[in-house]
Amino acid sequence: MKLLLDTHIMLWGLLEPERLSRRAAADLRNPENEIWISPISVWETMILAEKGRVVLRPDPATWLRTVLGKMEFHEARVNHEIALRSRDVRLRHQDPADRFLAATAMVYQLTLVTADRLLFGCRDISVLRVTSRAVNKQGARLKRAVPKMPKVR
Repeated sequence: MKLLLDTHIMLWGLLEPERLSRRAAADLRNPENEIWISPISVWETMILAEKGRVVLRPDPATWLRTVLGKMEFHEARVNHEIALRSRDVRLRHQDPADRFLAATAMVYQLTLVTADRLLFGCRDISVLRVTSRAVNKQGARLKRAVPKMPKVR
């Protein structure tokens, strides 16, 4: 399976893997699956850090470069077709990051891995629904829980 990680899934996998459901964690570890990441998720992570919603040390750009340099993944490059398709995605909201991620899944024929309920109903793409497991607040690295994704974006 070719899995495009929504931003919060990427962050949970890296910072708080215990938040992922067992199935999602297994799917992400399965060597037969391909992991895809969009530059939109990098952009979104930078915004989250700027807003103080996630703390990345020593700084967000260095952290992202280091982590992405060590990960095995395919880059889902943003192109003109994705930009055009982002307006065709049938979503009930206008969040640009969600629209670009859904359009990326459409263009590259990827399954979007997300816990964002607003994306569950998108019939234009294949979605792997993730339910977050409870996390002990003392072990959490994110400043705030991310389940209500519309506020995170």
